[in-house]
Amino acid sequence: MLTSTIKTINSEDGHAGPGVASLVAAVGAIVLGIGAAGDDLGWLAIVGGIVLAVGVLGAIVLDHMQVEYTIFDRLEKLEGK
Repeated sequence: MLTSTIKTINSEDGHAGPGVASLVAAVGAIVLGIGAAGDDLGWLAIVGGIVLAVGVLGAIVLDHMQVEYTIFDRLEKLEGK
């Protein structure tokens, strides 16, 4: 099962890398909301905001590296560059 999961992550069928980073961002958004709603939980809102930012940036970078690089590589091979 582990090898099939790794194969799916590295293949074009599933974009699991950006998905995992998006999941981290979702957890950060939830923690940010809980921290913002609480009276004495300002630190939790700050941590949630940081986790949200790291998740969003991670998803953007992973999408660019795992998805777009392979697309651009194939296009350049088709164009003969």
